Amino acid sequence: MIISEYEQGTSGWYADRAGVITASMFNTVRAKVGLLTYQQKMYVDTILRGGSEADAKLAGEYKSTPTSISVQKALRGERIGEWSETAKNYAFRLACERIAGQPLAEQIETFAMRRGKELEEACRQAHEVHLNDLSDLAGFCMTDDRKFGCSADALVGEDGGGEYKCFYDPTMVRPILIDNNWGTIMDQVQGCLWITGRKWWDMCLYIPALVTVDRHFTCRRVARDDNYIEQMEMDLMEFDQLVTETEAKLRR
Repeated sequence: MIISEYEQGTSGWYADRAGVITASMFNTVRAKVGLLTYQQKMYVDTILRGGSEADAKLAGEYKSTPTSISVQKALRGERIGEWSETAKNYAFRLACERIAGQPLAEQIETFAMRRGKELEEACRQAHEVHLNDLSDLAGFCMTDDRKFGCSADALVGEDGGGEYKCFYDPTMVRPILIDNNWGTIMDQVQGCLWITGRKWWDMCLYIPALVTVDRHFTCRRVARDDNYIEQMEMDLMEFDQLVTETEAKLRR
């Protein structure tokens, strides 16, 4: 693992990130379009487990055999799904940065980014109180080939780390506080565990507006999931190939 020596947000820090597939984008690049629906997946999974056609149609709640091209490809063991336009645009930017050896454009600080910076230290302090321990600043961590990286908000002891979120958008906050659903950042957290080699990571949400009901700080610990990481790594390597192919086209 390589750790950037530059302070987060500086020009050197952005230069180190140039061309690197970052953990905050892992969820985006893995979310392909044209994947199987729930019904299609139930049908395919039943067939692949050795079930009969009748069993598969029953599992998928089909009256007749599905004829989707995606279903046929899945039954043949072929990978399905296409890159989203967002993923393809991200691959293009990364390819440009790998050619230039620097960020494609100067980073523009959004309101959300500025707010996150302002509240991160308060979130860190709340996390340290929760841990009854101190955390270390980590910086930008990269794999040895500098293709994948993560901005670790904190490293704890020898085994742990922390991700600090200061969301304010209800579409991001409600699933976490009401349903305990952190799914939107799970790829990022398991990505941090993959890159740093650590055993657990605390997902922390800080919302100062809820301090009067003692809901301003929420923390959920996630253990390293090697099966999850193995599948994620396969998907990320496939995306890195897209970046490489895009770079080759630009160089031609």
